[in-house]
Amino acid sequence: MGVGISFLIGLKAAALFLLFAFLRSRGFGLLCLPFLYASLVSLLVSLASHPSINLPLLLGKSPDGSFPVWSVLIFGPYLYFVRAFSAIRRLRSGEAPYTEICEGVYVGGWPSSLDKLPPGDPAIVDCTCELPRRPELRGHAYFCVPTWDTRSPGPGEIESAVKWACRKRAQNKPVFIHCAYGHGRSVAVSCALLVALGVAEDWKNAERIIKERRPYIRMNGLHRKALEEWSKHRLSAPKKTGF
Repeated sequence: MGVGISFLIGLKAAALFLLFAFLRSRGFGLLCLPFLYASLVSLLVSLASHPSINLPLLLGKSPDGSFPVWSVLIFGPYLYFVRAFSAIRRLRSGEAPYTEICEGVYVGGWPSSLDKLPPGDPAIVDCTCELPRRPELRGHAYFCVPTWDTRSPGPGEIESAVKWACRKRAQNKPVFIHCAYGHGRSVAVSCALLVALGVAEDWKNAERIIKERRPYIRMNGLHRKALEEWSKHRLSAPKKTGF
């Protein structure tokens, strides 16, 4: 994605408001109100996802991957728009829902159903703040790092996810790291995990390894900055593996 989510959702807010104004000017008093509400929700998301604010907790996603009722009621126009948009985009792209980067480590998009999940009862690292953990996946070990699309988990969040994933790999359990499409947020965490597992010397080398196997990844400057900070200050001790 060439521009950030705050800009794109800001455009959506403006378009919805213009539609509201048009319908109101034509006398559709009640019909125009949902568009006004959706416009205000989009504006709020646009502000909260701006890098200077970066408040993914606004959507209220719980550590278990669910959304409380208040969040669905307030942010429903955004949450369901994102799910529909993600489904359509992934259907049109034809990209594999997940890719094995090294033995037992997978990166990919949101597992909207069991068939989008890698084999072997994987532990799941969820890097989204806008997509839910599906009920059919409740039996899988789960760790959530809520992050806006086109933004990056912070160095501390990357470290927490890496330590959790390393523990699962030490138990010989596969790990599936996902965001919406498996292109940005999940790749940033995967890069750090490959370094921590001793598969890659540094995150730049890890990015090259992942790109060889999943060509459409595209980390941005925020992802790379977070990885650089993680590498300098919070680097987990590399573990020698047989990979």
